[in-house]
This record gives sequence, structure tokens and C-alpha cells, in this order.
Amino acid sequence: MPVSQSAVHLIDHLDRDHLRRALEHDVRTGLTASPKWLPPKWFYDARGSDLFTQITRLPEYYPTRRELAILREWAGDIAARASADTLIELGSGTSEKTTLLLDALTAKGLTAYTPVDVDPVTLLDAAHRLAARYPALTVQPVRADFEHHLAALPRPGRRMIAFLGGTIGNLPPGPREHFLTTLRSTLTPGDTFLLGADLVKDTSRLVAAYDDSAGVTAAFNRNVLHVVNHELDADFTPEDFDHIALYDEHNAWIEMRLRATRPMTVPIRALGLTVPFTTGEEMRTEISAKFHLHGLRAELTAAGFTVDHCYTDPDGDFALVLARA
Repeated sequence: MPVSQSAVHLIDHLDRDHLRRALEHDVRTGLTASPKWLPPKWFYDARGSDLFTQITRLPEYYPTRRELAILREWAGDIAARASADTLIELGSGTSEKTTLLLDALTAKGLTAYTPVDVDPVTLLDAAHRLAARYPALTVQPVRADFEHHLAALPRPGRRMIAFLGGTIGNLPPGPREHFLTTLRSTLTPGDTFLLGADLVKDTSRLVAAYDDSAGVTAAFNRNVLHVVNHELDADFTPEDFDHIALYDEHNAWIEMRLRATRPMTVPIRALGLTVPFTTGEEMRTEISAKFHLHGLRAELTAAGFTVDHCYTDPDGDFALVLARA
């Protein structure tokens, strides 16, 4: 019998003031820096989440398809190795690909699933859907920022922490090291960590994945300006910024930028801030690091994990790495 929606209750670690303060800090800090920048977390209002879902279905955007292929092939092996009774998924989003993992894990005795994300609407929608699909599973959604609330995640049981989709690549090396070390400190012997990461490959394929011919990624990139306009009473004209995607070979990451097409001065009234742009000036809105397997192993080992197994798709485009506390 399906679980009713009332059976799913949100644990919320983010109040409106928390998100507002974080946005104000990031916008003030990033847009007064040289060069300017904004962090990718602010792409994701309801429109941004929908645009990203569209991106995952584009022909140029291979990561989602490759990760799904790995899960279809190896979810049973992952479940057998982990023997988890609780799955906690960081940055769960719509949880679409999670069903492959849940199917395998529930067959091995999984009893609880905790999706973790910042968007309460997407989070609850996914939680209700999965609670209905897996009526024997306790589904406990948690609204939290994985960069700040790892210590607040549920502790009971033998846990698997899943961080899928290559989102680890959005963290620069210093914050990435801090995240992995902090996560490791919250785990106990027997817990596992399943990490999804995009691998280094031909530059043209990497760039195309972030600059699709239909312009969906460009709309997604500009959406950060719509968010700042709406939340902070700013006056950006998003169409006056070109979408730029390039690959930085030295750092092995894709950068997304927005480039001003004309000189402008943008008021951000809620901050009492006015931001000037010159023609051609760029602000970075995202990095997406790409990895070699030996580098992933090294970073996880340095953070205190033991790498159990690495899974890749047949083309070697993407990896899932299972590590132990």
C-alpha cells in the first residue's frame, strides 16, 4: 500500500535568514572581487532546477547517462559491498537516478533513505515519490547545505553517503579537501562513501557538455542573475551577458563565465551596492573539475578513506568510487 504524503516529514536546517545571509555574503564578496565571481549554488531556484534537468537530457551532456550506465551495471555489486541499512544522498535533487541504487540496496536490507538538498519543493516532491515507490523504506528528507551541515546528518545505522552527479567537481581543491575531511570525520567504521566524478577526456567533448547547441546551459548560467534580481532587488539584464564555457587544462576544470556585452552599472538595492562592468568583462559562475582515477584515490586516501572499488562506464567517461571509513 503506498505511503501517504503525511508520512514524509522534512527536517529543515535552513531557515530563510540563513539562505538570505549566505546569498548576500556571496554576492557582495563575489561581485566586489577582481575578477568577479558567483558560486554555482545560486543557479538553483525552481527555474534553475528545471533547466538543469533539461541539461541532463541533452545529447552533449554525457555525465548523467554515463553515471546511469554504471549504476545499471554495478548497483548490485555496490550494494553487496556496502551492506548499508541507511542511504544518505547529498545534493539529491530530483533523485531520479537514485532508484537504481535504492532497488539494489533494498534487496540487501536497506531500511532508510535520507535525501539532502537545499530546495524544499524538489526535496519533498522526490521524497513523497520514493516513499510511495518503496513503502517499506523510511524516507526522511533533510533540507541542509552539505558544505555546512554534515555533522547534523542522521547517525544511526550502517550508512552509505552518496554524492553523485560529479558535483564534487564544483568545489575548488581547498574546499574539496575540507569537505572530504569533514565528511570522513562524521563517519564510523562500516560506513561507506559513494562518490561520482567526471573524468578527464577530449577537450572538445568537455566544452560541448557545457555549451550545448540548444542554449539550455546558457539559460541556466544566466539564471543566477535572475536569482540575484529577484532575491536582492538587483537590476541585471541577463540577456546582456554572453555565456562562456572553456576548459582550463592547468587546473583540469571547465569554467562557466558570463561576459558583459556592453558597459553597464548594475544596482543591487538590497545590499546598497552598485556593480560596474566594462565591455567584455567576465565573472566566473562555476568550475567543474575533471579527475583522473589515481587523483581521486589520492584525495580520498588523504582525507582518511580507504578506497574499496572504482567503477567506470565502458568509454571511461565517468567514475563511481566506493570508499570506506
